[in-house]
Amino acid sequence: MAGADLKAFEFRRDEKVFFSPSLAVVWGIALAKLLFHIYFNNRYGYFRDEFDYIACGRHLAWGYVDQPPLIPFLSRISLAVLGDSLRAIRFIPALASSLLIVQSAVLARELGGRRFALLLTAICILIAPQYLSNASLLGTNCLEPNLWMGCAYFAILAVKRDGTKNAPRYWLWFGVVAGIGMEEKYSIALFGFGIVVGLLLTAQRRVFLNRWIWLGGLAAFLIFLPNLLWNIHYHWPFLELMHNIRAEGRDVILPLPQYFLQQTLLIDPITAPIWLTGFFALLVSARLKPYRFLGWCYLICFTVMFVLHGKNYYLAPIYPMLLAAGAVVIESAVDGKQDDVSQPKHHSLAWLKPVIIVLLLAGGIHLLPITVPVFSPEHFLAYTRTLPFKLPVMEHSHARAALPQWYADQFGWDEIVAETAVAWNQLTPLEREDERCGIFAQDYGQAGAIDFLGSKYGLPLSLSGHQTWFLWGPRGYSGNCMIVLDDRRSRLERLWTNVQYVGTSADNPYALEKEIPVFICRGAKFGTMAELWPQLKHWR
Repeated sequence: MAGADLKAFEFRRDEKVFFSPSLAVVWGIALAKLLFHIYFNNRYGYFRDEFDYIACGRHLAWGYVDQPPLIPFLSRISLAVLGDSLRAIRFIPALASSLLIVQSAVLARELGGRRFALLLTAICILIAPQYLSNASLLGTNCLEPNLWMGCAYFAILAVKRDGTKNAPRYWLWFGVVAGIGMEEKYSIALFGFGIVVGLLLTAQRRVFLNRWIWLGGLAAFLIFLPNLLWNIHYHWPFLELMHNIRAEGRDVILPLPQYFLQQTLLIDPITAPIWLTGFFALLVSARLKPYRFLGWCYLICFTVMFVLHGKNYYLAPIYPMLLAAGAVVIESAVDGKQDDVSQPKHHSLAWLKPVIIVLLLAGGIHLLPITVPVFSPEHFLAYTRTLPFKLPVMEHSHARAALPQWYADQFGWDEIVAETAVAWNQLTPLEREDERCGIFAQDYGQAGAIDFLGSKYGLPLSLSGHQTWFLWGPRGYSGNCMIVLDDRRSRLERLWTNVQYVGTSADNPYALEKEIPVFICRGAKFGTMAELWPQLKHWR
């Protein structure tokens, strides 16, 4: 009878895992965040990568050169259901980032937190610049924290409920979420590796004697298998892309102190004491000893990311679990409770709770314009001059832009497409229809903008040798007539007998790509486009 009561209790607890009364305020914060992003998500323009995901979503496959298939697939559904406005395209990111608040608060509760710990965790996630950015743009970053923390959640449950009948099966769900994560962004493999090594370094290593963790690994592999087979079929394009990026030296490589400081900036410097408290508590606290593997996981992930020169935001999905752990420890401290019950209790410092929340919100509001376009570009530039630090530059080419890359790449596309339309309108009906004059762009931003924005000008779909566009091939174009963007006349004259300069896209002072030259090229010297195509491969 006692066993039956225990099972009933566990069932009721699971049933309300995300809808318990203690989470009511957290859900309110998440809803407010969702509405906030829906309002502000159309302030600038479409982001470069959003064109890529939309174009890939129109060519559904089990993989793409620079990404797994999940985000393009979701973009296809989003466009079909919600339409192609900025708010519609960015609804999934806004929703995912808002739900991350609830997920993180649930982690805090599972680690032993009560109402203040849940609220503190929710506020930290709410104000973190990286999660605000994730909610503002469609990209592989938008679901990444949800999937990493989904894995952390099931790992915590498996350890916390060790000894109960169903506890080992949480490792199966860990594997399912990890497999879905591999179809969203490959970096979750590092998090899984960190969890495994963390388990091996702690008393939790005994879980490897249970078949369920191995079944979880099998589930992850089977879910990832279609993309793995796609990569094998195309000779590992993603690895080739990563090799080319490193060989070219595209990314900015940071020394260790600067890399760490940029981690604090991504999650908001004012929250650094909280997640650092969580990290050290996971490693040394008696109360959180069962979850020590999470502390080791962070240390391993940080070390690997730094050694491999990963971009600063690659590690951002891991911080909700550290913030949750830190919130639990801080709650105990302000309430005067100790990890060791043999130690005397301190006086309650409950008056600190509203002070902490107010300080966090004030700091978050101050940094909000960095990642959410609440200001016009002019006002944003004036705002950045008041900041006590410089905004990070992740690629050397980004340094020339007036705005940071995540804003700059939302400008300039309309101008490029409009100038391309000028060239298109200069073609004769014979060139458009019988010769099927195509449009060749140099990168997926230009190509995707033509595909997405060009329909109102009657432009055909673009060609490009960049990333997955190369795999889509010349699409039957002969190449005898071609509109070419962003190239040198001298190079084009080696390929065509007649090269006509049409014009340059209008200058947009806020754009990263601007003043792009457009040419009409006639009379191919190279034979057919299919013969030329292998030379156009451009993966970097």
